[in-house]
Amino acid sequence: MHPENAKTAPPAAEPRSRQLRLDLLHSFEAAARHLSFTRAGDELALSQSAISRQIQQLEESVGVPLFERRHRALALTPAGRIMQRAVEDSLERLRDAAARVRASTAVGRHVAVTCTPGFASFWLIPRLARFTAAHPAVDVRISATLDLVDLDRSSIDLAVRFVAIAEGRGPVLFEEQVQPMCSPQLLRNAQRPLRTPSDMAAHTLLTVDMMDEPMMDWEPWLQLMGVRELQMAHTMRFTQYAEAVAAAVAGHGIVIGRLPLLADLVRQKKLVAPFRTPAASRRGYFVTLAAHAAHNPDAHAFAAWLRAEAEHARPAQGAIGRTVPARAKPVPARLTPAR
Repeated sequence: MHPENAKTAPPAAEPRSRQLRLDLLHSFEAAARHLSFTRAGDELALSQSAISRQIQQLEESVGVPLFERRHRALALTPAGRIMQRAVEDSLERLRDAAARVRASTAVGRHVAVTCTPGFASFWLIPRLARFTAAHPAVDVRISATLDLVDLDRSSIDLAVRFVAIAEGRGPVLFEEQVQPMCSPQLLRNAQRPLRTPSDMAAHTLLTVDMMDEPMMDWEPWLQLMGVRELQMAHTMRFTQYAEAVAAAVAGHGIVIGRLPLLADLVRQKKLVAPFRTPAASRRGYFVTLAAHAAHNPDAHAFAAWLRAEAEHARPAQGAIGRTVPARAKPVPARLTPAR
């Protein structure tokens, strides 16, 4: 053969016996992660002996041992650690590609969202028609729960987390403000006026049971007002914030109003803020995208829409009352429900 032709000749195909089979790599990844053929077999619905044979075939294919067989234990060899990193990266790329293919060929487009029941009821659902009008082909699925959903282990694309400002991740929609609210008819009751915070002692407290921190929602406002202790005449307890708000709208008592969640009810004159001095609660709502939603354009569109809605609502929210931050050295505050 002429030397120049030898330089351009394609390389000989690798023998089939030395090609890496995907099923062997999948078994190797599980065995390397568990350092156990038995647990890898349990995960893949194979016997321990079947996993062992597959690892032997892979070792024969690459030409070096991948595991050290110890007494009742396994350890990766240096070559095994190299293979583990490469296999994990390859399988992750395959899973990512499969997810993108499924998303692109799915019959319907959708965005799955998790948030608190209060955020869903008072803020998201009243605005949702604007998103569906702009994106009629997208099916929005809302999971309203107080449970913290693991985005990496669920089908949820996007979460709106309600957390302390210092713990927030992702873009912040808005920070929360709190102040007492009641129905207009309750405020007009001349027999039980609401001119100062101490006047609340003649009224009914509407609150949500929180096992970890009772009355937590009231603390920032009480500290702001310098109210050391306030005994209210009666108490009505609820399991959900929406129930307490409904009771306030019906005129049954005073609820701690959370802004901007209740801003629409205030503008509609279903609720009023007697003292018009909201306090920063040092908590806020943050938007978090799941890693698997990185290639879902509809999830990104929904997140952008949330931010735009929050920005649009901010000026109107500011008209409800003058926000005052909590004091640097807060006065110990306590709201005492009736026994």
